[in-house]
Amino acid sequence: MVFTVSEQSGETVKQNQVEDEVDVILAQWACECPDLDTSPMAIIARISRIAPLLNEKLSDVFTCTGLDFPTFDVLATLRRSGPPYELTPGQLASSMTITPGATAQRLAKLEQQGLVTRTHNNTDRRKVTVGLTPAGLARIEDAIDKHANAEHSSLSIFTREERATLVSLLRRLLLSFEGSKSE
Repeated sequence: MVFTVSEQSGETVKQNQVEDEVDVILAQWACECPDLDTSPMAIIARISRIAPLLNEKLSDVFTCTGLDFPTFDVLATLRRSGPPYELTPGQLASSMTITPGATAQRLAKLEQQGLVTRTHNNTDRRKVTVGLTPAGLARIEDAIDKHANAEHSSLSIFTREERATLVSLLRRLLLSFEGSKSE
């Protein structure tokens, strides 16, 4: 049995929903510390538990396409940049929110696999452009379709309206964190 607090009356209400592990934890806290407001925990704990499960499901997609998340991330970032599917290493790092060192490691691996090229500027050898090769473009096209299907499958329990609500709420939460990082 799941217990929630009615926003209108403040009373604890029983709901006929299946319990998850977080409900068990919240019930334990309710017994041990009845005055503790665990409503944030009900959200944060679920997000924390969903993230690795979702990553595991998506990693199966990457494996079947011969990629892992870091290489998928680079190829997808180049692909979504549009033709000619080229960015600088700095633009890649910024878009993927990773360090330049991590970007360099990913690029070296992808270049060895023939999925990207790194081209130095003729007038300034320090300037580098990273681009998808035809093999890289084919690989990411295949992976994107499989990735999108896996994401649709993962969220198929929600209606279109529920997904829109979830997107709005999660965007607001993310912006609150991203905004506090830049302050």
